[in-house]
Amino acid sequence: MSLAIVYSRGQQGIAAPLVTVEAHLSNGLPSLSIVGLPETAVKESKDRVRGALLNCHFDFPAQRITLNLAPADLPKEGGRFDLAIAVGILAASGQVKGEALGGYEFLGELSLTGELRPARGALPVALAARDAGRTLIVPEANAGEAALVQDAKVLAATHLLEVCAHLNGLRNLESAVSDHPTARAVHHVGPDLADVRGQLHAKRALEVAAAGGHNLLMLGPPGTGKSMLAVRLPGLLPLLDETTALENAAVVSVSDQTLDAARWRIPPYRSPHHTASAPALVGGGGNPKPGEISLAHGGVLFLDELPEFDRKVLEVLREPLETGRVTVSRAAQRAEFPARFQLVAAMNPCPCGYLGDPSGRCRCTADQVQRYRARISGPLLDRIDLHIEVPRQPHSALSELPARGESSIAARERVKAARTLAATRQNKANACLTPPEI
Repeated sequence: MSLAIVYSRGQQGIAAPLVTVEAHLSNGLPSLSIVGLPETAVKESKDRVRGALLNCHFDFPAQRITLNLAPADLPKEGGRFDLAIAVGILAASGQVKGEALGGYEFLGELSLTGELRPARGALPVALAARDAGRTLIVPEANAGEAALVQDAKVLAATHLLEVCAHLNGLRNLESAVSDHPTARAVHHVGPDLADVRGQLHAKRALEVAAAGGHNLLMLGPPGTGKSMLAVRLPGLLPLLDETTALENAAVVSVSDQTLDAARWRIPPYRSPHHTASAPALVGGGGNPKPGEISLAHGGVLFLDELPEFDRKVLEVLREPLETGRVTVSRAAQRAEFPARFQLVAAMNPCPCGYLGDPSGRCRCTADQVQRYRARISGPLLDRIDLHIEVPRQPHSALSELPARGESSIAARERVKAARTLAATRQNKANACLTPPEI
């Protein structure tokens, strides 16, 4: 037949809208044109597909080839449509059976040799393909990520020839396999709370914050262990539930980060530098990408040296802290990302950092201290539930302590018990309660 219809998926935030690839062969001078709002990388796919088909010893049709990527008003970007385009051309020219194409979706970039390269956003595509009742064919590099979706039918391939052999009924592709969340209940091995000597009050506050999902602000001079405490908070949190883990994995999948399928249920920890811009935190770009707050979804966002962040950057956190989501709007498109995270911040008490320190090194005036602390707005501070001081510990007290204190595992068990009680009571953490629920 001279017309073939193949299904693929685009990318819009963490959503994967359906893209129908229509390949039509007609009489006329040999040419290949792509319509449907393609960007440069999609337009270049014609050369990648041509080279892949010829190097795989297929006949490239000497006809006028028109490829329509529908819907026409959805921007198409990247090389994710290469495999679908190649299959469409082969089906339209009769070199691949097209009867069963309606039950498949294709994702992957082609090399000139026909090998399949990974595409960004495989996990959201697998979610959408499962909901649509179709089987997804992806490059082997994306197979573990896509197979995280329970009940999704995912086939892995390394070469275009393998895909064509499967469609022609010559050799079936193998199903992608990944550890299902119920089969892996281990926690990550990270920094242990037992390494922190002293600071019993701060460690207790850290445990309370983990149990209730509360935001935390630590105030103290340099060297008192604020960063040590913050990096140990994820070790106190229970494993992510499947819904939150899938949302976080989808955010990682569509970003430039690498998704570790073996650790996908572990709460994430993000610690951006204080020179980060507002788009770096909340997301942005012409084709909107998630920011640090979305990459920290379900986990911890640590902002060290809080007053050193630009005030406008900090103010963009106010709405996500309230709603748990962030919307990035651009002229061409609009994307929404999940952003329910625990904010942990650390700051010095004054510009020099030693206000109230027993050493008496601080020479800051009251006006200097006031201006320093005024860099953080009242509305933002109001969204941080716990404010604690982390004072300097005397050397004698540190040397008299046991070599190691209580481990993160023991504290995590208490946190899990508290969260189980909260879930039994109102099915949510304390930090998420509304005024009537409180």
